[in-house]
Amino acid sequence: MAPNDQTRKLAPGNNGDIAARLLGWYDVHHRELPWRITPRDHARGVRPDPYRIWLSEVMLQQTTVEAVKSYFRAFVEKWPDVKALAAAPTEDVMKAWAGLGYYSRARNLKACADLVAKRGGKFPDTEAGLRELPGIGAYTSAAITAIAFDRPAAVVDGNVERVISRLFSIATPLSEAKAEIRAYVEAMVPSARPGDFAQAMMDLGATICTPRRPRCMLCPVREDCSAVVSGDPERFPVRLPKGDKPQRRGAAFVAVRGDGAILLRKREDKGLLGGMTEVPTTGWTARIDGATTESAAPFPADWRRAGRISHVFTHFALDLDVFLAHTDGATPPGHFWSLPSDIAGEALPTVMKKAIEAAIPGATKKQRSH
Repeated sequence: MAPNDQTRKLAPGNNGDIAARLLGWYDVHHRELPWRITPRDHARGVRPDPYRIWLSEVMLQQTTVEAVKSYFRAFVEKWPDVKALAAAPTEDVMKAWAGLGYYSRARNLKACADLVAKRGGKFPDTEAGLRELPGIGAYTSAAITAIAFDRPAAVVDGNVERVISRLFSIATPLSEAKAEIRAYVEAMVPSARPGDFAQAMMDLGATICTPRRPRCMLCPVREDCSAVVSGDPERFPVRLPKGDKPQRRGAAFVAVRGDGAILLRKREDKGLLGGMTEVPTTGWTARIDGATTESAAPFPADWRRAGRISHVFTHFALDLDVFLAHTDGATPPGHFWSLPSDIAGEALPTVMKKAIEAAIPGATKKQRSH
């Protein structure tokens, strides 16, 4: 069905009815999240903190809610507002982000905090104003506008795409249906409580309208769902077949000093894992393999093979052969040593933690000394 046909079907009757039933469901069944104001508090006049909404939305990009919760709590404990985050050294922010992935988000997070702090510490309250800030695109600007400022905005994440695709049995492949889905959401957003509506749609997708085995009998809008009527909700959203990811190879070198310190270096600020910390590796990228033997080590030593690790990035998979050597502690240019008490707090992406763990089990899990 074309968007114009569907929006005519929704306006003005079913549109408001769907939104009202969804909000009623959300009032009772909303998820408790550390950045969220509950519907009851919202009704009492408590307003979300734009800083916390912005921070959570950036963290949630391509990351699960469960993975984000602990990172979010740690961030707001260290940096309770945008001015505090702006005042933090970039290296500290990267260390706190380590493990969340997609590290360009952390760099943009810091750049955005710097700019907002410079402008007085207040976030713009419109989608257009928010999109002028580093790292804030169409989805994030809509989410902040709706949730933090309670302004009508079409918030469309993966959960919402799934809900809408099923409600209206959208047969267009998801990769080509973005504008169509957005048109449906725009027709549904209520003028009252648009922020709660956005969160209700996301919660519905996360807890009821799940990718597999959706719990349709518990859905507050099942009477309007054409996929339920057809009896095949899991058919939607329609996806094109995925191609195999390229497989890349390389090597990682874990050098250990007599006191247990590990040799590290900082990656260039731009590109894959930009600004993060790593053990020396060979020149692999998403497009080319790196050398895989000890002959490519950063300096001569008694390098011994310690195993192989695998890691999957967004666009490619990587295998790294890991080598271990104990050295006299000389520091190659551009490198530094991290003591065992500090290694867990370094800005190490997951792939580098895997490499170190292959050579020294438990090394990255040790706590910092106090």
